[in-house]
Amino acid sequence: MFDLDKWNEIFETLSKNKLRSFLTGFSVFWGIFMLVILLGAGNALKNGIDKAFSDDAVNSIWIRGGITNMEYQGFKSGRRIQLKNEDFDKISTMPGTDKASARFNKWSVVVNYGKEGGTYNLRAVHPDYRIIENTILTSGRYINQNDLNEYRKVTVIGKDIVEQVYKDIDPIGTYIRVNGIPFKVVGTYRDEGNNRENQYIYVPITTGQRVFSGQDRVSQIIITTGDMKVEDTKEFASGIKTSLAQKYHFSTEDTRALYLNNTIEEYSKIMDIIRGMKLFILVIGAGTIVAGIVGVSNIMTIIVKERTKEIGVRKALGATPFSIVSMILQESIFITALAGYLGMVSGVALLEYIGPELQSDFFVNPEVDLTVVLGTTITLVVAGAMAGFFPARRASKIKPVVALRDE
Repeated sequence: MFDLDKWNEIFETLSKNKLRSFLTGFSVFWGIFMLVILLGAGNALKNGIDKAFSDDAVNSIWIRGGITNMEYQGFKSGRRIQLKNEDFDKISTMPGTDKASARFNKWSVVVNYGKEGGTYNLRAVHPDYRIIENTILTSGRYINQNDLNEYRKVTVIGKDIVEQVYKDIDPIGTYIRVNGIPFKVVGTYRDEGNNRENQYIYVPITTGQRVFSGQDRVSQIIITTGDMKVEDTKEFASGIKTSLAQKYHFSTEDTRALYLNNTIEEYSKIMDIIRGMKLFILVIGAGTIVAGIVGVSNIMTIIVKERTKEIGVRKALGATPFSIVSMILQESIFITALAGYLGMVSGVALLEYIGPELQSDFFVNPEVDLTVVLGTTITLVVAGAMAGFFPARRASKIKPVVALRDE
């Protein structure tokens, strides 16, 4: 039952001891506040990493020719390594390859539809590129094998091109001119990566190479490795490099002859760092909570010690040990619960306020799991109650005469 007189007495006690009450509450407030901030920052970093890798398939290997930096087997340095269709054919059929696409790039093509137009970049690819790039179709279809076999002049365009060139017109089935050459729009897409990814024109690689003088050259070869483990992908990538090194006569130690990016290896390294940071945040958060618990415990012990005479008077007037203990516990629980709630709300509000300002490619949506925060707050409240219970229980057992003589 709600005892108004007891609560009035509690509030009166708190008002008489403002500094003591403030210190008790602040230790709880600060512990919860810092926990929310640390958890939010940790989650923001993880969200940023997930977003960065959501643009492409995580289990992919990207291969691009470079320029040799070492003399090898009588061949001078400074040679350009140009990958070709036959390299794609070989790599795409290697055991362990799941999805595969080559890419031929044509930069700064002029795109027109009616009186509208602009300058964009073109990628000529295989059908599997949609999966590798995590491309999301918004209408129509993607490039298929028949498009490649028949050298069809078809294209899939990004949402930014749709908005800038077509305005409110449905582009599917229309013909868009690319460097003056008509291509039929068969699909539109959006990409969750950076904004530039929504400004590409995709065409069949066979068509792109023929129309834009690509011959049999490819700019990149990209494959996915299915559920292959990280260590196996390293060995697989090493095998690809060795094979290409033998064909094009460059040393496998030449880091500039061939650029080979194993995304699952990079992702694994970054996630190891994130796990380490989360562990660090957990340790710091736990330390902050422990400091809060110790602070509450010390202050509650002092509170009970200071009120020993008061407790003696109450006992002399007929107060029961239970009423004395319950009053001190109510005071402790009230302070810690209120301070914990304020710490949680302040932390969440700060994250909401500064989150958009700190938003970047690797710091996204600093959110917290309120279940964890509420659980921690309850833990602090229980710790504060327990901290007050034992000294209050001891004091309540002291005889009134002894309590009144206590200095």
